[in-house]
Formats: sequence, structure tokens, C-alpha cells
Amino acid sequence: MEKILFIGMVWPEPTSSAAGVRMMQLINACKPSLNTVFFACSAAKSEYSYDLSSVNVQEIEIQLNDSSFNRVVKDINPTVVVYDRYIIEEQYGWRIKDTCPNAVQILDTEDIHFLRYAREQAIKKGIDFNIELCYNDVAKREVASILRSDLTLVISQYEMELLQHEFHIDSNLLLYLPLWVESDKLNSIPDYDMREGFMFIGNFLHEPNWDAVLQLKKIYWPKIRQELPTANLYIYGAYPSEKVFQLNNKSEGFHVLGRAISAESVCFKHKLMLAPLRFGAGVKGKFIDAMRFGIPSITYNIGSESMINSVNEWGGSIASNLTDFISSSIELYTNKEHWNHAQLKGFKLLSTAQYKSKAEYFLEELIKLKQNLTTHRAMNFYGSMLNYHLLQSTKYMSRWIELKNNQSL
Repeated sequence: MEKILFIGMVWPEPTSSAAGVRMMQLINACKPSLNTVFFACSAAKSEYSYDLSSVNVQEIEIQLNDSSFNRVVKDINPTVVVYDRYIIEEQYGWRIKDTCPNAVQILDTEDIHFLRYAREQAIKKGIDFNIELCYNDVAKREVASILRSDLTLVISQYEMELLQHEFHIDSNLLLYLPLWVESDKLNSIPDYDMREGFMFIGNFLHEPNWDAVLQLKKIYWPKIRQELPTANLYIYGAYPSEKVFQLNNKSEGFHVLGRAISAESVCFKHKLMLAPLRFGAGVKGKFIDAMRFGIPSITYNIGSESMINSVNEWGGSIASNLTDFISSSIELYTNKEHWNHAQLKGFKLLSTAQYKSKAEYFLEELIKLKQNLTTHRAMNFYGSMLNYHLLQSTKYMSRWIELKNNQSL
């Protein structure tokens, strides 16, 4: 029996974001092997935090920049530690190395943050994205975290290639592990005639989602409504702020409804998902949900990244520009035959091996790594070098903060 410790920036919320779904997939993947699983977090819980104790995961509240974490970890003595973001590895990685040097350290990227940041900066500056924008300060921190870790889980094939070919990270340090879909047992999926309206869904703490909703409000929806004057667009998402609700306008058919009970409940209601994402990274959970629940979607290449090999595989339409997005939306919404064909393509895409459960594969790779950890680390010279310097910098910065906090008490 192994002890596996997950350290999260927030407590998992699978009903709020794809990141929460991802974390629960990793946790559940570890449990069939009779492992003891722990989840530690310094953030406050919300009413939507998953009750980990219900799946026999031990919850541990920890503090930032506090040596009490070292004592907690020493008591647990984990054999595997999983960080849910690079900033969590920065915060706790050196403490794990101090207290449990033989623990396998795994970084789950969820998406590559420096890529998302670079694309966002391109939008804000009004310039075309180019790879040079990826060589930013976020990349310096995130790539360093990847090199310090024994293994990094990457959700997108595009990001795998970016890390290997642009940043020259050894493939032995990376594991391609996309989101997966367990076998669904849906009794019935509403057909075209049972659905009404357009929709968007996304966590509003995630900047690409907020940007997409603004684009819908200001540009896309007025043009669609001009052609379909009685149509409605429904906006769903966790953690909407007041500025999000201010976009609500019933007379325009633009309805901001906030958090959905579940993705299934809203995807079953509507005919088409609109997601004009202009930046972002990783694989977007909203499109996996759309395909699972039979609702075609319209997006751009950013939205479909690493999910298809050809635009013809998409369960909906991959638009090339604004005009194409509008015309495709109207065509799919009003043409039952084309809508049915798009729905079937979505089902077919999800049936591929890429989206089938990767739980056993993840555990197999983890076992291989544990068996060869000494050799694996010896071959990662840059990682050992960064770990050495981390212990001389981040470690003492954290201790300085802890000392300062104690003095202020």
C-alpha cells in the first residue's frame, strides 16, 4: 500500500471547472490500487468543494510559508506527491525534498500557464500570436518547475510538442495524459426538436471565458440575433461577478444565469454551444461535455486545440473568422440534418482511445518511475541543478516570510 499526497491550490470543484474534474480523475485513478490518498490545501473550502472524505480521501488543511507543513508531511511520509499547478510546486516542493527526499514528485499542469499568458498578451496588445511571446517570465518559472519535478502530466498534445521542441525538455520528464471520459450510461439524449436556444458555459474565474462572453455580448450575438430575432442565448458558469450579471438583457435574448446545476442539465436543453475563445491553453472541458451530451459547438482553433486532427472531425464547426462563425452558427441551428450529423461526429470523436479512461495507464507509468527513480533523477541534470538553487533561494525566502509572520503575531 502506497501513500499518495495531492497538494492543491484550491479544493477540487468538479462541478465548477475542468480543473476540478481533472483532479478528481487523478485521485480516483490512484484509489483502486488500495493506496492511501491524502489531499492538502491552504485555501478555504467553498460550498461547492467536493467532499473528498466520501471517497475515502483524507483531507488536510495546511498553511502557506509555515514549517507546520513539514511536520504534517513527515507524519504522512508519502511515496508520491502530486502538485496541481507549478506555483504549488514552487511553494511546497523544497519542503517535500527536505522531509521526504525519496517521494516521487509529479506536476499536473492542467494547461500550460505561460502559453495561455502569451496568447492573452497578444490579444491585449492587438498583435498576432508568435512563439517568441512564450519566452516570458511565467515560462521561466513554469519550465523550471517542470525540470525540478520527476514527471509532469500534460493534457494537450500541442503542449507536449511545445515543451519538447521549443523548450527542449526531455520526453522522459513528460507524460501525455489528456482528460478522459468514463463510459457514459445515458438513457436518452434529447434530439434536435426537444432543444431550444444557444448556450455558453465556463468558470468566470478563468479569464478566457470572461473574454469570450464579452465577445458574444458585443459582437457575435447582435449579428446572430439580427438573423434569428426570436432566438435566445443562455450564459452559464461558476463564480459570476456583478459585471457578468450586468450583461443580462432579456429584450436582447441574452440571459446570464450563472452557475448551472450540472453541465448535463443545461447541455441537454439547448441546440448549440457558442464559444468564441480568443486565447487559452489545454483541452477545454466544455467541449468534452458538449460532445457527451449531444450539443454541437462552434469555436475557433484555440477551442479545438489538440482534440482533433482535422476540422472535419469536430462535432460542430471550427470557424476561420467572424463571418464564418456567424454563418456556421445560423446554419447548424436551423438545419436539422446538419445538426444531427454534427452531433454524431461529436459522439464518434469521444469514442476514440484518446478520451477513454487513462487510469490504468497513469498507474503503470507511475510504477515504472518509482522502480527507476534513482536513475531517472541522475539523468535529469538540469533538474538537479535547479533543485540545488531552489534550496538556496525559494527555501530561504519562504523561511523569511514565516519568520516575519511569526514576529507580527
